[in-house]
Amino acid sequence: MGRKLHPTKKEKRGPGRKARKQKGAETELAKFLPPVGDESGKRLCSRKGPQASGLKIGNKALLVPTKGKKRPAPPHNSDEEDNSEDNDAGSEGDSWASLDSEDDMVDDYGVASEEETDEDDEVNIQDGIFRWSSEDTDDDEEEGMERRSPKPKSKSDDEENGDLQINLDGDGKLVLPSAWSHAQAPDLQSVHQRIQDIVGVLRDFGSRREEGRSRAEYLSRLRRDLATYYSYGDFLIGKIMDIFPLSELVEFLEANEVPRPITLRTNTLKTRRRDLAQALINRGVNLDPLGKWSKTGLVVYDSSVPIGATPEYLAGHYILQGASSMLPVIALAPQEHERILDMCCAPGGKTSYIAQLMKNTGVILANDANAERLKSVVGNLHRLGVTNTIISHDDGRHFPKVVGGFDRVLLDAPCSGTGIISKDPSVKTNKDEKDIKRCAHIQKELLLSAIDSVNAASKTGGYIVYCTCSITVEENEWVVEYALKKRNVRLVPTGLDFGQEGFTHFREHRFHPTLRSTRRFYPHTHNMDGFFIAKFKKFSNAIPQSKKSKKSLLLICSGSLCPHSYVPFPCVSCLETFLVCLLLPILIDLKNSSWCETSSSISASRGPRELPRQVILEPGFSWL
Repeated sequence: MGRKLHPTKKEKRGPGRKARKQKGAETELAKFLPPVGDESGKRLCSRKGPQASGLKIGNKALLVPTKGKKRPAPPHNSDEEDNSEDNDAGSEGDSWASLDSEDDMVDDYGVASEEETDEDDEVNIQDGIFRWSSEDTDDDEEEGMERRSPKPKSKSDDEENGDLQINLDGDGKLVLPSAWSHAQAPDLQSVHQRIQDIVGVLRDFGSRREEGRSRAEYLSRLRRDLATYYSYGDFLIGKIMDIFPLSELVEFLEANEVPRPITLRTNTLKTRRRDLAQALINRGVNLDPLGKWSKTGLVVYDSSVPIGATPEYLAGHYILQGASSMLPVIALAPQEHERILDMCCAPGGKTSYIAQLMKNTGVILANDANAERLKSVVGNLHRLGVTNTIISHDDGRHFPKVVGGFDRVLLDAPCSGTGIISKDPSVKTNKDEKDIKRCAHIQKELLLSAIDSVNAASKTGGYIVYCTCSITVEENEWVVEYALKKRNVRLVPTGLDFGQEGFTHFREHRFHPTLRSTRRFYPHTHNMDGFFIAKFKKFSNAIPQSKKSKKSLLLICSGSLCPHSYVPFPCVSCLETFLVCLLLPILIDLKNSSWCETSSSISASRGPRELPRQVILEPGFSWL
């Protein structure tokens, strides 16, 4: 079937159908090209010839003309012109036809002709289009060399651009740019170089600083340059500069530009890590154990298959989970047959890890305030085979009233997300001080609710783990310090043998010394998302009353306690009379009237009553 001719004995043919069709376009193109002997038009050979043959990139020799032999003009072949279908192409048509000659044709089997020479490979294709004379070529090459030769810079040019290039004066001291340069478009290369120079100056400020410049000026310039180069907002870059020293500042910002490694956690309810690793390796996944601190984690370097769509994943043998998200569960250390509350559980990675460590025993209450995110929790728990979990949708601040008495509580509080900038770069610019304060307020309320939900008399538990994916002190150490003052809890070691200690002093603030037992994790030191973990031990279910709260309830009622209820806060009768005094100041003289005594008949019928505890008045408040 088919053609049975030998490829070496096949007769050569003329131009094919596509070549003949292209010759029509060549004819139209030839109308716009200058004639061969016309020197008045633009000499394209002076620019195109040397660039195609010997142009090199860089500041070295830009033009190095090739020394190959010039291709002679093809002789006029009348037979070939008669056989072609386009006889009116002219001299330009002949030159284009030479490119489609028999020497350049390929047979039907895809084998090139053996009559090609090495000389044809060295000749530029433009030689077949423009026929140059040797004199024109030499003149054009000399003209091109003169145009492209680098001109020597004058002293004035070097002096003007010296500061912008290296920002250093003759003594090697950094010279800050002038004020007018702030309005210019930033050059990222020069900004990055200036960042390195300023950091070097601040490390040895005494000897390398510019005369008349203070340290605050250098820090202000560094802050603007970092915000420009890494695309941060002014507020967040200031917070980061307050947390990290100069030796770690740039490293942290650089680490946020690189995504974290893909990590997965083995579901020991269905398989073992060794068997899972072997199955994934057979599918073309390159992986290693996550670390000595994890018995179930694996880190994936590269994969020839989608790591989130393998049969093992769909069967629930593993779940994609960040390395930092495994640490709070390890710190919680859940035991079998315990009652555990996961107050903010979505998307279910930590909840399934708790069930895995409990071997599907006991009871886990997985709660989240966002109903949409609970859908992913349900899907993950079903896929992983978790059977000891109850899912609820409620505000975590309501839990002490709804249900309590848990052995352990895990609170992964909602935060600003300043530790996961590599996952969500929008955090760089959309966070301000109000967002940080709002998150800190919610975190304090949730933490107090989590502490109240734990039973201090538990035989095996009584522990609370608080964690955030933020690095700001307002959301971490300040919240922990607040909980230590408001509840009968103390900090205990997290059980993690790595990570940096929490702050015990930050700028002008001082925190409890036990905050050293908390742990901070950073992307540039631990190659995981920024995280904060604190572990509490509750030793009493009673809620302490601080001195400040007692004073706030003490209201001066005519210089003494309320005469009706004899308690440090007024009764309802006193409040009613006080409101009347405010509304009718003309009828009642506040200085001379004893309104508490006149209202004794009203309060006698009602009996002593107290205000709700939610009504807290400022300390030192006086009725009059």
